[in-house]
Amino acid sequence: MKSVKSLSLAVRHLNGACELGGNRPEERKEEYIASAEQNTVCKVSKETVTSLACAAMAALLSSASVQSAETGEDPDPEVEDDFLPPTFHPDPGAAPFGNFPCYYRFHPPAARLNLLPRALLRSLFPAPTSSCLPAPPLLALDVGCNSGELSIALYRHLSLQENDSVNMGSLHIPGDLRFLCFDIDSALIERAEKYNPFPGSVFYKVLDVMDSSARLAVLQPFLNGFGRSTFDIGFCMSVTMWIHLNHGDKGLVEFLDWLASLCNYLLVEPQPWKCYRSAARRLRRLGRNDFDHFRHLTISGDMDKRITGILTAGGAMELVRCFGSTSWDRSILLFKSKSLKLAENEEL
Repeated sequence: MKSVKSLSLAVRHLNGACELGGNRPEERKEEYIASAEQNTVCKVSKETVTSLACAAMAALLSSASVQSAETGEDPDPEVEDDFLPPTFHPDPGAAPFGNFPCYYRFHPPAARLNLLPRALLRSLFPAPTSSCLPAPPLLALDVGCNSGELSIALYRHLSLQENDSVNMGSLHIPGDLRFLCFDIDSALIERAEKYNPFPGSVFYKVLDVMDSSARLAVLQPFLNGFGRSTFDIGFCMSVTMWIHLNHGDKGLVEFLDWLASLCNYLLVEPQPWKCYRSAARRLRRLGRNDFDHFRHLTISGDMDKRITGILTAGGAMELVRCFGSTSWDRSILLFKSKSLKLAENEEL
């Protein structure tokens, strides 16, 4: 009964946050979520409180969006940086690497999948017609996978047959698609592994992508297992800003150069510059220092254009297509390795 009472109290606190209204309701979120945690942390699991917090903040965001539509004002274009609840760290609200605990409540995978054709992998990697041998596995890399919801959604979406509307139970996995997904947050990876419906095809690892020795230790054995040195396709969805803020201009360039050398195709969803400012504001509201590199970044402005410039510099990759923008104003860009194009020409 005490647990139920505590849980009910948490809900009231979180509902209170939703009822605040106002043009900038996110300014109160830490107060209510912290209060809910204090009343439940000893009696209710943190996962339950996190779930309640996510639901409450989703309602809060919805309320703010309705109000902004009525008033003509924009509450805040960078949703995940200003509205998401904090992780349960000593410093509430700290997610300096974008490792939000319930990111997909606000940016559901379907919003991205709707922009990507289901036949994407079949069009990029057509099955050989002259061989009776099975096609080799396609290897995919998901950088900064959070808790894995998008990884699984991509796996399902890109593996379905074109006639899935007729035969929903039929799966076409081009050459047995294999996903290697990683994130810096061990708690998120633990959750991803716990709820992974495809443990034989989708693999999760804890990895700081900017640690070159750790990268080698995680990626090399995976690639060697398939006799490969590169991934067929990489996914880098709303990750570039966090690399940029934490490692500066040089770190961003090194990160993108590394991806360009590792992936034959690369799907990138850059955060626009307004998200950088929002992330910095969030830290200041929490009484923390700015990101070390924020005020010294020279790569700024139109981040789609700047990141495209980095990836295509020196002929490493070429921009193949922009699939459009998500409802939260993120472009999804597909790049192709120039070395892959040269190899194709040599075969002709």
